[in-house]
Order: sequence, then structure tokens, then C-alpha cells
Amino acid sequence: MQIEPYDPYQLDAVIRLSLRAWSPVFDSIQNAMDADVYQEFYPDNWRASQQKAVEDVCAAEDTNVWVAIDAGSTVGFVAVKLDSESSMGEIYMVAVDPDFQGHGIGTTLMEFALAWMKDAGMSIAMVETGGDSGHAPARRTYEKVGFGLLPIARYFKKL
Repeated sequence: MQIEPYDPYQLDAVIRLSLRAWSPVFDSIQNAMDADVYQEFYPDNWRASQQKAVEDVCAAEDTNVWVAIDAGSTVGFVAVKLDSESSMGEIYMVAVDPDFQGHGIGTTLMEFALAWMKDAGMSIAMVETGGDSGHAPARRTYEKVGFGLLPIARYFKKL
């Protein structure tokens, strides 16, 4: 497995693996969230909004994106944003194809991104994720590479 800079020709593969990877996450969110609030967040299905989010991140000038390649296939990606004013780098998006999960690819992508942030002069790294069961694998990976949790409560109500 190798990590290389994202190239636009990889967009379809990144979208496909992301939607597959995030399917159990969105099932978990739907089960954890009030149905009316969930419908407001994802009126056209979560896949449509997440596909657009991935497209936007991969095209954003303020975002650095890398892909994990294994046996010639794109099997994961990580997107990083830097805030030089606060010296903080953010792991903005990360996903590993479900067929390749559990082999250290997510950890390798995270470690790569953290080293890159440090080399770019950042002194703090941040990643955000959900507290629901669907995000448990992500939380394990973040903790494995040394992130500490800041508990935050976020409440939603349909108006």
C-alpha cells in the first residue's frame, strides 16, 4: 500500500469507496437521530449530500487530499485543511473501502496526514466524528494515533 497525492481522475473511486465506507455510519446516525431531524439533514438521501461533499473537498483549493493505493486500486483517502493563524490542521475527511478495512490503512493515512501537518508548521491536529456506534471504528483509529477526546454535546430539534 502506498499513499500518493489525489488526482482528479481518482474522483469516482474516492466517491465509491466513501459511500460504501460511510453506509453503516449513516445507518447508525439515522437510528440515533430523531427521524424528522434526519430527514431535514438528508432530504434527498445521505448519499447525494455526501457525494457532493466529497466532490467539493477533492476540488477545494484550501484542502490537501491523498489517496491510499493497493494493488493498483484506490482503497482510501484523507483530506486535510490547515489554519495557519491557529497553527491547527484538521483531518477533514477520511475513508477506507470496506473491503480493505482492518488492515491498518486508516491508521497509515492518519499518521501520514499528521506528519504532513507537522512538517507544514502546525502544532495541533483536530478530527471530528460522531459519538454513535457507527463511528466507533473511526474513534478507535483516532485514539490509536494519539488523539484525545474533548466531549461535546450537540443537540438538534426539528422546528
